[in-house]
Amino acid sequence: MPRLRGVSKKDTNEVVGKFYQGLFGDRDPVEEPGTATGTPGNWWTVFALVPYIFEHATNHFGMFGMFAEKSVSQLDPITRELGILRAGYTQGSQFVFSQHCKAARRFGLSDDKISAIPHWQVSPLFDEKERAILALADALILQGGRSSDELFEALH
Repeated sequence: MPRLRGVSKKDTNEVVGKFYQGLFGDRDPVEEPGTATGTPGNWWTVFALVPYIFEHATNHFGMFGMFAEKSVSQLDPITRELGILRAGYTQGSQFVFSQHCKAARRFGLSDDKISAIPHWQVSPLFDEKERAILALADALILQGGRSSDELFEALH
C-alpha cells in the first residue's frame, strides 16, 4: 500500500474524475479500493494528490490500454499491444503485462497468442508482421535499442 493518502472521488477535479469514473465506476476508490480488472487502484488515488501531475501522467493514455480509441493513432491496437506486452514481460513488470493483456484482449488478440509472448521466438502462432514487432520490442528492451537494418526493413 502507498504511504500517501488517496484522494476520494468527491475531492477530484474534472480530469481526475473522468479517470476515476472509467476505472472505478460509481465507487469511491478510497472507501472501496480496487479496479474492475483486479488491481488495487491506488496509483490513481495517490497521483490525484497533485492534479497537474496526474493530468500530465495521463495525458496520452488515450493512445493505449483500456482508454484507447481505435481512431487515435495510425498504429493498429494489436501492433501496439504486442509491443507493450513484450516490453512488460521482458522487464518483469507484472502490472504492465497484466493490464495490457486485458487491453490486448479488448482489441482482439487471442489468449493463445498472449500466452505465447514469453516464448514468441519458437511459437507458430505469430505471423511475419507480429514476429517483427516482437523482435523490435526485444531489440529496444533487451539489446539497448540496437536493431538490424533487416529488422527495420521488415517493419515497413
